[in-house]
This record gives sequence, structure tokens and C-alpha cells, in this order.
Amino acid sequence: MIPIAERPRFQDLSQSKPPAGFRGRSGLTVLLWQIIQQTLFAWSPQPAYGWRRWLLRLFGAEVGKGVLVRPTARVTYPWKVKLGNHCWIGDAAELYSLGPITIGDNAVVSQRSYVCAATHDHKDISFPLVAKPVIVECEAWIAADCFIAPGVTIGAGAIVGARSTVLRSVDSATIVAGYPAELKGHR
Repeated sequence: MIPIAERPRFQDLSQSKPPAGFRGRSGLTVLLWQIIQQTLFAWSPQPAYGWRRWLLRLFGAEVGKGVLVRPTARVTYPWKVKLGNHCWIGDAAELYSLGPITIGDNAVVSQRSYVCAATHDHKDISFPLVAKPVIVECEAWIAADCFIAPGVTIGAGAIVGARSTVLRSVDSATIVAGYPAELKGHR
């Protein structure tokens, strides 16, 4: 192993801080949302979809008609999320909305899937956050336990097979699966 003093420096987290306005709301609003999500949202009964839609809207999410968000789903910053009509967000799904996330009409993000809308600039020693929007177009289905990388678009009607890792955008009406996800067929 190379002694610390002799090796190159890759990242210095003491220099890292989010860009001005990155959260999109005040620290107090972020904290209030975290408390609400951990309690009133997470503790709500399974069929209380209207209640959870109302809480998300209260904190700035755009939520369409008939949206079903399970109580164990997590949304980092609801004000950066758009949920289309009749879309479903499954149990323990995570919308890591440091950047914008759009889920289209009749689209599904299944249980334990992780939609990630930010990364870090590994070329900058301060390791800054970089928001990259994620779009899941209408009638797409992200099956259970998938990872959707920052900046990815899942095309209309596409299917992402269970436990897949999507690092690039997916064409409409295609079926992808695997690590990394690759084309398996068409709908």
C-alpha cells in the first residue's frame, strides 16, 4: 500500500458542499418533510393512497389522478417529483430526487427499486453533487429491485426486468434486463 502522503488525492470531502439552492427548499422544509415522511406518511394504512397523495402535493410534488404510492416508498425531495395519472410506486421503492424525477401516466416503479437522480463529479476533488433528471415515460414498468441511474430515460411502454441495473436510456416498447441491462426483446 502507498503511504497517504505519497499517493495522489482523489477526493477531499471536507471541501464538499451542495451547490447553492440544490435542495430547492429551505433546510427547515427538508427537515419537516423528513419528519412527515417517517411518521404520517410511513405509518398510514395501506389503502390510504389519497392521504399520501395529499402529503406529497402539500410538499410540492405534482401528483396526477389515481396515483398509488405505498406507505413504505421514500421520496427525498417531493418538490422535484412529477407523478403521472394512475402510476404506481411500490413498497420500499426509493425516488432519490436530488434532481427531477418524472414518472409518466400508467407507469410502474415496483418494490425495492431505486430511481437515482443525482451523482457526484469524481473529477473534481471536492466531489460535488450533480443533478441528472430521470424520466420514466408512460406505461413503462420497472420491475422489482432495479437501479435506474442518473440521467436515464425509460421509454414509453418499456419493461425493465427484475433486479436490473439501468445505466443508459431505454428505448420505448423494449424489454431490458441484467447487469448492466441489455435488450432482451420488444413489447
